[in-house]
Amino acid sequence: MAHDERLKGKTILITGASKGIGQKTALLLENEGANLVLGSRNYQEKRRQNVLELPLDVRDEQSVQQFAARAIHEFGCIDVLINSAGLGVFDSILDTSIEAFDQMISTNLRGSFLMSKCIGKHMVERKNGHIINLVSVAGTTALPNCGGYSSSKFGLLGLTKVMQAEWRKHGVQVTAIIPGAVSSDFWENIEPKPDLDAMIPTETVAAYLLGLIAQPPGAYVDEITIMPPLGIL
Repeated sequence: MAHDERLKGKTILITGASKGIGQKTALLLENEGANLVLGSRNYQEKRRQNVLELPLDVRDEQSVQQFAARAIHEFGCIDVLINSAGLGVFDSILDTSIEAFDQMISTNLRGSFLMSKCIGKHMVERKNGHIINLVSVAGTTALPNCGGYSSSKFGLLGLTKVMQAEWRKHGVQVTAIIPGAVSSDFWENIEPKPDLDAMIPTETVAAYLLGLIAQPPGAYVDEITIMPPLGIL
């Protein structure tokens, strides 16, 4: 692959790395020789070659700061942050519990804010870096039974655009990834079960992320929309 030399040696942080898009992206990047710091609430600390797994709760500021500090201590700097941690509860607005709404805002929006603020400061000081936020088509399109999830993702897209406006002049690229439905374990507790075969394969989204990280210099990519062949679903 032409990506090898551009990815080799880059230090890349991934939240929500124990499953879904985060997990698939980590597996691809490990094969490309990147230094990886992977965070998840499901992890205990574990190290293998250039991969460091750490417990991380993106909703907790202290956990975020400790995660970033360990990454810098181990690898010297942070080149890329992928905010992949997220959750969704799908119900009508009238039937969505306040607890579920708060959890989606706290993880999808506040968690990405905490991670981006912490890592963004490091990148702005270095005048180099790339933050990738996994948004969703639910962050651009009003979908029934998606009130809490869409609120968090519309907010994340807005946050991404403000980060672009503030940090571009400091050499920090910020990209919104906007996928339609992705075939992953995100849907395991959703009833009735949607048609996973009609969705975007998780590996496909991960491959797009690798291409984005390995892009040639001289341009910034602000936004990428990735859709299933039959549409949003």
